[in-house]
Amino acid sequence: MRNKVVLITAISSVSPDIAIKTARQMGMRIVGCDINERESIVDAMNVDVFYKSPRGSEETSYITFILDLICKENIDYILPSTDVEVDTLNKHREEIARTGATLLISDEEAIKLCRNKYLTYEFLKSSGVKYTIPTAYLNEVNPKDIVYPVVCKPSNGRSSEGLYYVNTQDELSLIPDDNNYLIQPKIEGVVITVDVIRHPYSKQTVAIPRRELLRTYNGLGLSVYLFHDEELENLSCHIADLLNIRGCVNFEYIEDISGRRYFMDCNPRFSGGIEFSCIAGYQCVENHFRCFTDDTIDNGTEIMPMYIARKYEEYVTREG
Repeated sequence: MRNKVVLITAISSVSPDIAIKTARQMGMRIVGCDINERESIVDAMNVDVFYKSPRGSEETSYITFILDLICKENIDYILPSTDVEVDTLNKHREEIARTGATLLISDEEAIKLCRNKYLTYEFLKSSGVKYTIPTAYLNEVNPKDIVYPVVCKPSNGRSSEGLYYVNTQDELSLIPDDNNYLIQPKIEGVVITVDVIRHPYSKQTVAIPRRELLRTYNGLGLSVYLFHDEELENLSCHIADLLNIRGCVNFEYIEDISGRRYFMDCNPRFSGGIEFSCIAGYQCVENHFRCFTDDTIDNGTEIMPMYIARKYEEYVTREG
């Protein structure tokens, strides 16, 4: 990978920090982009060159920007950091492939499946996966049949955006009149995030679970416990195989008071807490690259259970 050029997007988000550090260790040239100004982003100082980008939701201007940047900087690999960028880049695989650059995400159908929570639920349920959370489109449910409390969220939601906890019929009436909204029973418990790395050809799969002890409202883990659990790890590897995952993604489960784990989501990108898994002993970023460039990945035997917490730190990005 030495002397290759990687574009890492949305570098003001959380996961690019370890992606940048690992790519640097691998001898790569790093191009970073983000919707914010350079002075607002600490990691803009840690890439070789920075560009301000359009939003991933601005599909035409974003793809034009990416294609131009590939040519200008001779990009070999594109590593998107947010769901909306994954969605947009997934729609334009052919244009990107014609440039010779490699998009470092799972294959097209896997992305489409994972980015629709209802389709994921239906697929895993039909595949025999137990303890998925019953999920339906809100506009297809008879209000008289609803047992509260429930959770309502967009089928393609990200980072808890547009998520509502609903306790009464009156509260339900406040949910946007949107055919995209889903309804699920609310399960009280602890969130477990699993970083999953799967090689598409060797079928090697590694799963690294952690309990989220403290987390922000939008789901970013601040204090976690990484642990081994053979049953959970095997289940995660099985689901990754069913979904035909390529590279590193993250699964989320919720563990209720009885200890039962319910699968919630697959986010087909790096988790915000991916560095936790790296600290615990598995080089998630390097092995993600290997899922697109090499025949094998590391087997994960070096992972150690541990508690890890993160903090915020201040940097001067420009004076005057």
